[in-house]
Parts: sequence; structure tokens; C-alpha cells
Amino acid sequence: MARMDQPSAALDALARIEALTRLARVTAEVGTADTVAAVAEIVTSHVAEAVGATVAALALREQDEVRVVAACGLSAKDAARWQTFPFAAPTPVNDCIRSGARIVVTGAADFAARYPELTGSDDIDRTLVTIPLRVTSRSIGALVLSFEESHPLDPAELDVLEILAGSCAQAIQRIEASAVAARQTARLAFLAEASIELASSLDLAVTTARVAQLAVPSFADWCAIDVVRDGRIHRLAVAHVDPAKVELAVRLHERWPPAPSSDAGVWRVVRTGQSELVREVTDDMLAAAAQDEEHLQVARELQLRSALVVPLVVRDRVIGGLTWVSTDEERRYDEDDVQFAEHLARRAATAIDNSELHSQTLEAAVRLQRAVLPERVTGTAAFEVAHDYHPSGRTAVGGDFYDALPLEDGRLAVFIGDVMGRGVSAAAAMAMMRATVRAFASVDPTPSVVMSKLDVMLSRHGPEQLVTLLYALAEPGEDTVWVANAGHPPPMVLRRGRPAEQLAFADGPPLGVAVGVREQTAVPLHPGDTLVTFTDGLVERRDEGIDAGLERLRHAVDAMAGLSLDAGVGGLVRSLRDERSDDDVAVLGLRRLG
Repeated sequence: MARMDQPSAALDALARIEALTRLARVTAEVGTADTVAAVAEIVTSHVAEAVGATVAALALREQDEVRVVAACGLSAKDAARWQTFPFAAPTPVNDCIRSGARIVVTGAADFAARYPELTGSDDIDRTLVTIPLRVTSRSIGALVLSFEESHPLDPAELDVLEILAGSCAQAIQRIEASAVAARQTARLAFLAEASIELASSLDLAVTTARVAQLAVPSFADWCAIDVVRDGRIHRLAVAHVDPAKVELAVRLHERWPPAPSSDAGVWRVVRTGQSELVREVTDDMLAAAAQDEEHLQVARELQLRSALVVPLVVRDRVIGGLTWVSTDEERRYDEDDVQFAEHLARRAATAIDNSELHSQTLEAAVRLQRAVLPERVTGTAAFEVAHDYHPSGRTAVGGDFYDALPLEDGRLAVFIGDVMGRGVSAAAAMAMMRATVRAFASVDPTPSVVMSKLDVMLSRHGPEQLVTLLYALAEPGEDTVWVANAGHPPPMVLRRGRPAEQLAFADGPPLGVAVGVREQTAVPLHPGDTLVTFTDGLVERRDEGIDAGLERLRHAVDAMAGLSLDAGVGGLVRSLRDERSDDDVAVLGLRRLG
């Protein structure tokens, strides 16, 4: 009888050797996998057959839940039931992960005694083996094997399964560490690019729209940036992975704006200053938040799956919120995503605040400029004056200034200047310069005297910016204009029957750079002659030298012949101004009548 059992024993031994060999091959193959899904697929597709299990599954803990990432042999019903389950639930898998030890449950009686909550399920009349996936001192999941009825495992098989589980854990740790590194690199690159975008422009709408677009689809399927103004939420930007749904997202916000008392979303984040994370958006949540059936329908069409809202905080003040929404079943936001979004929100909040401060400052500068620059200039019986001014295309406020001052004796003082710089400081300096030139000219309008006084004043109390000035005093009885120049482009003159030319005379340094006697030059100006003064924004372009701009100006001044002075000056600016320029343009024309 013993002899008859020998072949059977030999076959069993060979089967075990084959099973162990297959498990060893699976262990080696796991080491080459590059995704968690691949690891799970390799293990579950081979290990069940190797050890004779009817079911093989790989389960991983994800915070408060356990998820079965791959399974072989499960019925559709059981696959749906055990796809995810709470980590707090009393199950062999959870006990295995918590304890870090192998759990074996054999048959219905053992299940009933140890896991009464599972009594009555379809698979309890079996042997269930769960082996922890251990990484250093913790378990990240479990390898689960189910056998029909009682199925004692060979100790050698259990040892190899333990080794396989350890290899799985190491492979998963390696893959997740690589994914974390790649994700961190991508996030740092995104923050760097977003910072560049936020710093590249003070145009709030353009900047925030670009940041929202950068987040989609790498970090969100839907991104919105909101600020609170005048007790209302104002949406600055929205981007969606599906361009067709951008309008739907905008409609959702505009048609059903959230109430300030809302206990979720942007308003709650603004009130509390605390970020909000919704790992999974359920239909019950949508129904509870919907204001009517149409609202609910639109929300459902957007297919919200997970969401987070983080505050926009600047100087300890919450000014709005940044919202990310996932519509992908595979993407669920977590605390790590919240921290990353908070990093972005801090940068965005600073940019938004800077933009708003810039807008307020710019508005003040524009008001100041409009209050200072004359709406019209007045000539005399002997001289006609016309002007045109176009602000900078970039900032709307520059430092160009000009004016005409008729004097009691019939003479006419005209001047045009440029304060280097833009914004409030340039506007304030420009206002001071215009008022000071008028004051000095009212006392003694002689060009050299006015210029010398300005040099002294600016050398002691002047603005930090450089100031150039062209000042002219028209003498009607002598058909002469006396001109003094402090670093400003010399004027053009158009005489009857002759082509336009640029005057050449002594060109001193900008005002306040040196103190001393300024030179003045007599320029004949006969009836019908026109003197054209201008600022450098009319002739300078970044992609060419100044000579090309002056040549264009000469041709444009030639075209003024036969035109009224107003029409000629206006046409000059329209034809020569570069819309791409970030400099303002001023032109002041003086024509001798008679």
C-alpha cells in the first residue's frame, strides 16, 4: 500500500515544486512592473492558479477606505460589493492590514465566530487567507486568496506567498515614490510657470484666465477663481477641460449664485479662511445644494466627482477662493492636493491684490493727468496753437506735458516736456512741472531765464525722474520765436513752399542736471510758417533707429501743408503713433498767422 502511495506523493511534491517555481517567477515579474495596476494584475492573474485558489485579489488601504485594485475569480456581484469598503469595518482584510500579520479564516463556523457581521455572505463557507503587504513597519494593503471549503496550505507555499506579498509591497512603494517625485516635479514646474504668468501682467482678467487654463487638465477638469467685492462673489476666470462646458459652468454661477450664508463652497471658505475638501461629490450633495430642478440638472451635466476650494489670502485678509473640480472617476482630491492648491492660491492672491492696487493707483493718476493737462490751448492774434495727446497703450498714464500761455504784451509762451516714467509719480511730477513753468513764465518769459530757474529748482527740490523740456517764446512784432532746449527732441518747422526740416540749435542737458546760463536760439517764423514740437513717443520705435522715425515725421509734417493746424496736428499723431508702444505721445503745433 505504501508503494502505491509513493507515485501520488511524488506527484504532489512535483506539483508543489511547480507551484513554488511559478510563484517565484511571479515575484520576479512583479519587480519589473511600472504601475500599481500592473503589479496587481500580475499577482492576481497568476497566483490563484499557482496555489489552487478560486479567488485572488489585491487590496490597498487609501486613508479611511480599502480599495480592491485587481481581482481574479470574483463574481460581478462580489466585485461591486468589495470594490471599496471602510477601513473601520470588521473584515479579515482590515485585520490583516492593521495587525501586519497573516489572517486565515477556515469555514462557516470560523467566520461566524470571528466575523459575525459577514455571516450570510456568499463566500464564508471557504478558507480565506490574507497576507499583509508590509513596507518597513506598516502595512499598505493585503494579498487575498479564497479557497473552496477547507484548504490547508503547505508551509513552503505560505513562505513564498509572504515573499511575494513583500515584493508587491516594495514594488508598489517604488512606483508610488516615483509617482510622488514626478508629481512634485510637475507641481513645482506648474507653480514656477504660474508665478511667471501672475507676474507678467497687471491685467487681472488676462492673468487669472491664464492661471485657470494652466491648471486644466493636469490638476483639475474645471478651475474657477473668484473674489468678493461689494458683498458679492465675482468670478474672475473659469476654465474647463471641455470648452463646450465653460458656458455651462459660467451659467451655473451667474444663474444660481451661492448665498453668503452658504455652509459650503467659496462663501464658507471666505468666512472661515479654511480650505474645503470634498473627496467625493455625491448626487445627494448636489440635490441638497440645488435651488431648483433646473439648477440640479445643470450641476449633474457638469459631472462633478471631487472638489476643493482654498482661500485667496493676502495680508491676513481673505479676498476670494480658488476652486478645483474633478470630473474624472479616477481622480479624487486629498489633503496633499489641498496644500498644493493653497500654494497656488497664495501667489494668485498676491497678484490679484497687486493688480487691484495698480488699478486704483492708475485711476488716481488718470484723474490727476486729466485735471492737469489742458483740454484746449489758446493762441494769440498773431499765433495759432493746436495740440494732440495720446496716452500710453500699456499704462494710460505717462509723463508728457505741454501748454500755451498768452502774455499781456501779445507774446506767447509755449512748452512741451517729458517726465521719464509712468504712473502716479510721473503724473505728479508732470503736474508740478507744468505749474512751475507757467509760474516762472508769468514773471519773466525769456527762455534762458525760465530754463535757468527750472535748473536751480530741480537741482534742489526736483523729482527723481529726468525731465526734458522745449520752451519757446513767440515774438509777434519780429516774426521770431526764441527757443531753449533741455534735452528734448528739437522741433520741426514747415515753411511756405519748402519741405519740412528739423531745427538744429544748442541742445542742453535735461533740467536740473547742471546749473548755469541756458542758451536760447532765435527761430524765424513768418506768416504761414508752422513750428511742430513733439515728445519722443512720436518717433521712437523699439525695432528701428531714431533716424527712421524722424524721416517719417518729416514726410508727415510736409502733408500738413494746406490743412488747418488742428487737422494737421491730429493727422500727424494718427499716422505716426505706434499702437504697440508703451510710451505716450504729445504734439504741440504753433503757426504764425497773417
